[in-house]
Amino acid sequence: MPPRTPLRKVGLARALSKLGYCSRSQAASLIREGRVRLNSVIRRDPEWPVHLGLIQSGKDRVEIDDAPLARTASQYWMMNKPRGLVTTASDERGRATIYSLLDPAHSWLAPVGRLDQASEGLLLLTNDSEWGQRVLDPVTHLEKTYHVQVNVVADEALLAKLRHGILENQESEGQDRGRLHARRVELLRSGAKNSWLKIVLDEGKNRQIRRMLSACGVEVLRLVRVAIGPLALGELAKGKARELTLEEKKNLDRALEIT
Repeated sequence: MPPRTPLRKVGLARALSKLGYCSRSQAASLIREGRVRLNSVIRRDPEWPVHLGLIQSGKDRVEIDDAPLARTASQYWMMNKPRGLVTTASDERGRATIYSLLDPAHSWLAPVGRLDQASEGLLLLTNDSEWGQRVLDPVTHLEKTYHVQVNVVADEALLAKLRHGILENQESEGQDRGRLHARRVELLRSGAKNSWLKIVLDEGKNRQIRRMLSACGVEVLRLVRVAIGPLALGELAKGKARELTLEEKKNLDRALEIT
């Protein structure tokens, strides 16, 4: 199995919020009041770094008012994200977020990765931060499949360029400039003025498909993620979310083990 990347740390207040105990601001107040212990030590800094996964597994012990923090059951969900929503809990610009689609009882689920505001389709959500990190780990090469409508009638030259890789110039957006390539590209269908492509990635660079096509002088009209590994979006209605079945979760875990 490929090595795991180190888990990302979060502040203690944020951890309590993500674990569904209370809001982040309420957690910060509890911590400042000296009511929260981490591994038997009172911590008064809401930003004290912790690993969510270690708390969830019981390796790190959290007590609030001398009572152990109840462990929450791990949850694994999928959503069909519509265009126009941002993948975050709150937005400083006041844009609508994916949490407007979730019941408040599930507001502690965190998105696994991102789909930008203009993109749509399959999005995973979980409270299992270690599992989410594993899904995103580039070492696993877990495939993500997209259907992409472009504003040109695609020819073999464009498909070959995307497969071979695009070398961005220094004026290109993003921190991770370099060669961007798709694992597989195929033409799904073409009309008089546009085409639909199937693009499969096994890496997750920021806005990668849009950047690749922009470097080819091609505009993306729609971008829909239709699968993550063996998990397909299927018939899930736009704007809806549901829990993964046991079989779907097992298939994803199996894909993470063999990639």
